[in-house]
Amino acid sequence: QLQLMESGGGLAQPGGSVKLACALSGASRFRGVDFGNYAIGWVRQAPGKEREGVVCIDSSGDRKMYADSVKGRFTISRDNANELVRLQMNNLQPDDTGRYYCAAAFSCGPGAAMKVEYWGPGTPVTVSS
Repeated sequence: QLQLMESGGGLAQPGGSVKLACALSGASRFRGVDFGNYAIGWVRQAPGKEREGVVCIDSSGDRKMYADSVKGRFTISRDNANELVRLQMNNLQPDDTGRYYCAAAFSCGPGAAMKVEYWGPGTPVTVSS
C-alpha cells in the first residue's frame, strides 16, 4: 500500500503563489514501495463541490497533464530518487481555493483525470484578499 503525505498550502492572496509537496510516507518507504511505479497527481475539492483532477505527472516525469483551469499557472515536477512530487501554483485565484489531495494512479488520463489508487490526507489552500 502506498501512503502519501502532503505539505505546503495555506493562505495566499489573489495573484500570489503557493508550493505544495507530496512525499512517500515513512511507513511506505520502510516497506520498499516503489514510488516510481506510479503516476502522481493533485486532485482538489472546493467547498460544496466534487473533487476534480488538476494536474498529473506520469511515473517517469516525461508526461504532464493539466486541467484547462490551471494551464500556464501550475507546474508539476517529480524527483523519483527522493520520492517527491512538487506543485508550484502561481497567479492563484479565489476559484483555486480548496483542499488539495496528492493521489497515485497507474497512469494519467486526459485533462489530468485519474483513476486514483491511493490518496493522501490533503492540505488546504485558501486564496483570499
